[in-house]
Amino acid sequence: MTTRLPRTAFLPLAASLLAFQLVPAAAADRDAQFFQNVRGEWTGPGEIVAGKYKGTKFTCSLTGAMPDGKIGMALEGSCRVGLFSQRMSARIERKGSSYRGKFLDGAEGDGLDIVAGNVSGSKVVMTLNRKQLNGAMLANMKSRDAMNVTVSVRVNKELVPVIGMNLKRVDGSSVGAIAQD
Repeated sequence: MTTRLPRTAFLPLAASLLAFQLVPAAAADRDAQFFQNVRGEWTGPGEIVAGKYKGTKFTCSLTGAMPDGKIGMALEGSCRVGLFSQRMSARIERKGSSYRGKFLDGAEGDGLDIVAGNVSGSKVVMTLNRKQLNGAMLANMKSRDAMNVTVSVRVNKELVPVIGMNLKRVDGSSVGAIAQD
């Protein structure tokens, strides 16, 4: 004799499976919202705050976008020191429960690899790696139109900030009119 369980006996299991599936989806939605906010044109000053080039000031102009159909971001543009300009780019995409990507052409070239990452509200923290260099990049959306970015490197067991930038959104800002006489 086989015993049949009522359909309602499976409701707790179904509810727990649904909840388990919704948690990653909800996290992905929150992450996508952060990266949506990064889209657009950004410009602002930065400074190298530690190391050989400490005190060097620069200005960056960057365009943020989301990769087609993926959670993450692509930043393209340049940073300028005086008359000299350097191309800048970063690509970050969600891989499983973390993030992967490259700054410039990655650690194989002249850049850094992004080997892990986490989005928490208005902040994102990415783990950076290049051979023996380990570090982190923190981007904090202060408002819809302001973002602070700090790049730090690991020295012994401490993260030491080496680059800081204050970016402002330049697309979508209102432009004042000049009154005519």
